[in-house]
Amino acid sequence: MACPGLLPARLRGFSMIEVLVSLIIIALGLLGLAGLQVRMQQSEFESYQRAQALVLLQDMVERIQVHRITASCFRFTTNTTNGAPYLGTGSTLTPACAASTANDNTRANEAITEWDELLQGVAETKGGGSVGAMVGARGCVSYDAASELLDPTLVAIPGTGLYTVAISWKGTIDTFAPAVNCGNDNALYGAETRRRVVSTTFRLGQLK
Repeated sequence: MACPGLLPARLRGFSMIEVLVSLIIIALGLLGLAGLQVRMQQSEFESYQRAQALVLLQDMVERIQVHRITASCFRFTTNTTNGAPYLGTGSTLTPACAASTANDNTRANEAITEWDELLQGVAETKGGGSVGAMVGARGCVSYDAASELLDPTLVAIPGTGLYTVAISWKGTIDTFAPAVNCGNDNALYGAETRRRVVSTTFRLGQLK
């Protein structure tokens, strides 16, 4: 019977170095898996925030269409370079519509205020705080008078210009600086590469 100490190398157990190498490989694999899971969670959160932003974006488009008589009161973003004034996080804008009757103006102010509250997340609370919207959500509505349609005499038709509704929020990772300006503020977003934006442009139909 052969002595255990004289067994061929291929029949002996793993050496300490082999065990350590195996543990390192397993650890690296687990670290890679953990990193992948973190990235997946970030992607899911980014998608969730974008979905929320798109809902709020369409909500404002519909509010303007419903309040077409006082649509001019929704053009509160007059500085398209910095995207201000804006509604939502950090906003100090107070709606003050004066485009129609007192009743119409009040309804327009209420619609704008409601959207401001939705951007601030009041639709859902947790621990006494509003968490029903994106992180750092801000909303803008601008109007391009230069895009107004012309009548047969080549005179611009008031109210036929392009409206742009945009929503900004804070992303979880750096990507690229968005082209649309809305609530630009690196103190809030950290950098332009963290600011996310969704926007849409439309005209109000002319009812006759």
